[in-house]
Amino acid sequence: MSEALLSRSPLPVLVGCALALLVMAAAAFSGFGYRWEWWGYRQGFTILRWAAWGGLAAAGLCLWGAALARPGMHRSGLSLALTGILVGLCVFWIPWQQKRTAGRVPPIHDISTDTDNPPLFVAILPLRVAAANQAAYGGGEVAGQQRTAYPDIKPLHLAVAPGTAFQRALEAARGLRWTVVAQDPAAGRIEASDRTFWYGFIDDVVIRITPEAAGSRIDVRSVSRVGKSDVGTNARRIRSFLGAVAAGH
Repeated sequence: MSEALLSRSPLPVLVGCALALLVMAAAAFSGFGYRWEWWGYRQGFTILRWAAWGGLAAAGLCLWGAALARPGMHRSGLSLALTGILVGLCVFWIPWQQKRTAGRVPPIHDISTDTDNPPLFVAILPLRVAAANQAAYGGGEVAGQQRTAYPDIKPLHLAVAPGTAFQRALEAARGLRWTVVAQDPAAGRIEASDRTFWYGFIDDVVIRITPEAAGSRIDVRSVSRVGKSDVGTNARRIRSFLGAVAAGH
């Protein structure tokens, strides 16, 4: 960015752009700071919330500056103002959209294709000792909320032998870049973990393959280690996995 452009830009544009850059960095580090264990996830969410309001303020300042710097006036800096507006609104939109999503889904973090007899963790249990959320299934209350919110989360039936279904499930888990913790072909069980990108939340997955008359049945359960609500993450993960298995990769 040239010094001449800065010198000719209205003050609200300069302040707004500086604020937009500051809140963009704060929003990014709200999650990565949690990943790097600089603070807890609740503190990270607080930083993100303030960054969102700061982004809205930055966009407002840049919009005011854009009016001062509009074409035909003696000052320049319109492009700088528009950049600040875009950055500020993006910083505001991401947590706002997450909050909207959280309001549309139930406050649960344990999703299973079989809510009557959910697959059980075995090898992953020692890894969840310090987790805020227990591995035990929440029962009828959780199942009812899931059925209402995610009626499409159901077992996958394949017209192949259990051994073939097991290999397809294992390949799908690896293809999604999950960390496979355990695989037991005899028991028809695969256990894995997945980490979200931004905050690095670790969610655990257990896959169960059972024989049935027409071939095989695959059940999946995905459970977050922290957080009352997963904002739909576990349901999306299960959909992606089942889609990959059904497609054969």
